[in-house]
Amino acid sequence: MKTGLMLLLILFNTIIYSQEQGTTIKVSVNNIAGTEGTVQFGLYTQETFMVAPPLQSAEGTIEEGKTTVTFNNIEPGNYAVLCYYDKNDNKQMDFDTNGMPLESYGSSNNNMTMDHHNGKIQNLKYSKIL
Repeated sequence: MKTGLMLLLILFNTIIYSQEQGTTIKVSVNNIAGTEGTVQFGLYTQETFMVAPPLQSAEGTIEEGKTTVTFNNIEPGNYAVLCYYDKNDNKQMDFDTNGMPLESYGSSNNNMTMDHHNGKIQNLKYSKIL
């Protein structure tokens, strides 16, 4: 009985701890055309998408044309991920004088027709499951 109660208490504490910590979202990019530099990632909510800094950011190193990053302690909700290949590793997206990006970029669901003015994001939906 005492052992069963202790196991139940440990299980309960584990569930509470995992609820407080959220979960992780793992993002991978394949077919990166180069080995120099890094890939910079940002995780956004509907409210922060393209109008504010990301909820979390991460930097991925390139190995064999691939990179993977993990965002930790994510609460249930809808999220979008933006990333760009920071070839010169200066930690910023570089643009030509006409405003066109000089570095490759992408987004979750890879819909490059998104418009931040219409309030819609191509999102990753995460629902907490116990």
